[in-house]
Amino acid sequence: MSGEIIKSRLAVLRGRMREENVSYYMVVTADFHQSEYVAPYFKTREFLSGFTGSNGTLVVGTDSAGLWTDGRYFIQAQNELEGTGIKLFRMGEKDVPEIPDYLYAVMKENEVLSYDGRCVSHAITEELEKKLKGRKISIRTDLDLAGEIWTDRPALPMNPMFVLDEKYAGESAESKLSRLFAELKKDGADTYVTSRLDDLMWLYNVRGNDVDYNPVALCNAVIGVNEQHFFVQPGELTDEVTAYFAGLGVALHPYGEFYSFLADTDFPGKVLYDRDTASTAIVRALEGKNAAGTASPVTAMKARKNQTEILNLRRAYIEDSAAVAKMIFWVKNNVGKIPMTEWTVMEHLEGLRKQIGDFVELSFGTIAAYGANAAMMHYSADEESAAVIRPEGMLLVDSGGQYLGGTTDVTRTFAVGSVTDEMRKHYTLTAIATLRLQNAVFLEGCTGRNLDILARGVLWEHAMDYKCGTGHGIGYLLNVHEGPQNIRWKPAENEAALAPGMIVSDEPGVYLEGRYGIRIENILLVEEYTENSDGRFLHFLPLTFVPLDRDLIDEALLDRKDREMINTYHQYVYDALYPYLNEEEREFVASQTKPFTV
Repeated sequence: MSGEIIKSRLAVLRGRMREENVSYYMVVTADFHQSEYVAPYFKTREFLSGFTGSNGTLVVGTDSAGLWTDGRYFIQAQNELEGTGIKLFRMGEKDVPEIPDYLYAVMKENEVLSYDGRCVSHAITEELEKKLKGRKISIRTDLDLAGEIWTDRPALPMNPMFVLDEKYAGESAESKLSRLFAELKKDGADTYVTSRLDDLMWLYNVRGNDVDYNPVALCNAVIGVNEQHFFVQPGELTDEVTAYFAGLGVALHPYGEFYSFLADTDFPGKVLYDRDTASTAIVRALEGKNAAGTASPVTAMKARKNQTEILNLRRAYIEDSAAVAKMIFWVKNNVGKIPMTEWTVMEHLEGLRKQIGDFVELSFGTIAAYGANAAMMHYSADEESAAVIRPEGMLLVDSGGQYLGGTTDVTRTFAVGSVTDEMRKHYTLTAIATLRLQNAVFLEGCTGRNLDILARGVLWEHAMDYKCGTGHGIGYLLNVHEGPQNIRWKPAENEAALAPGMIVSDEPGVYLEGRYGIRIENILLVEEYTENSDGRFLHFLPLTFVPLDRDLIDEALLDRKDREMINTYHQYVYDALYPYLNEEEREFVASQTKPFTV
């Protein structure tokens, strides 16, 4: 998108700001539910800035504009903001102010900051209010100025929901609700208010199709011990879904009536709301009532997969891993022989996934990044601009699928021809980092912050780092990024201890701008290990079964333990994949998983 188009849109926005006496207008990357990925209707930040990354916040003043984003998107944002007049603020870097500090520095007394309170969490509003209070700056949260000037804004998505059979869910909605009510009782509450989509889909054993790659429906709920209210667009409701909710005793309401329902209802007792995702609009609607924020009890329940979910996930990951292994074989066998681009690799892999029996859709847009493109962590190719893959260097493919049996996510970087010694060194270090974390044994109570060093430390020893977390939780036929668990070294407000049944990714990497990028990602299931007088110990079971690239491993960098870890993992890979491969593919996987001498 040209910089001139963005400049003209910002000029129109500033005109509306003057009309409303607004000095600064903030646009976040969020929908009414604080979802990570948003439907086109909610992409106001992209509309106003041209930046297409999945995370970023735009702040527009009367004569300036800035965009804040994290290390995954520095290169992409720099390219996409060129010519727009928008300044890039690289979050986390030295001397880069956070948004509240920036606003405190540039705003004058009695000026007005505004944003759409339905899309901004109450936690952010509280932080801004605390920071700006001393400057007598007022905040308006009732204006959707960005939406007003977006004349051809897409409609809200509205697609039919479906009920997820208990043979996949592993637990009835009635049982889950009973557990939720027990949690509410502990806090002396009668009602729980939430707009978190994946929580609601999981709690009621339903799924939707309103957000790309996330099988969720736009909805909100007021869940009381005595009565339940579910707010959804009528077009989402099939006869089956309507009857299903009736059987659960849930009253259905139009999606747009949620905020007025909160404001107009006299709740009989204490009301809890999800403090991490509740929008400013929700909290404002609950003002004057006996309401308080809490960590989502549903998120905590959802994070620990039940035995049915685990069995389904293990099967889904084996079949998904086989598709990825087939793709790698196809690329290595055909590069330089047939026309091949990043796009054709993406299409080929999607075709392989579609052959799996209970495939629903992709779990995110496939990243096939060749050469220097892989240095951008969330690079996205399209059919027209996709790079041609030549028989040299490396290809990074980060991909996943949504299946009735679960959600998958896997990354492999592999050689497509001649590579340098430096590439092999960096790949080997990344592989060691991945496996050292994968083979961790740790005490119950450890969080991901306790374990992050096992992966990152391998690269820190070489004065290298990657500007993202090491791992994230994953849903079950839900969001590919799920909390509360994660693996990262930076302190966080709400750190969750790793517990049996949780799933987490393990994905260290090396990213050299303008040259290449390397990432290896396995998905790990937390399991019991042993218990003794020193405590209860846990470990990880790998769910991903895709071989590492032997062409990129520098054997001289491996110590004895590293060799043993690679050999053990590769034996798992070969045994798991063998039934799903043809003869040529088996020979390829056998060559990739050949043991190293210990």
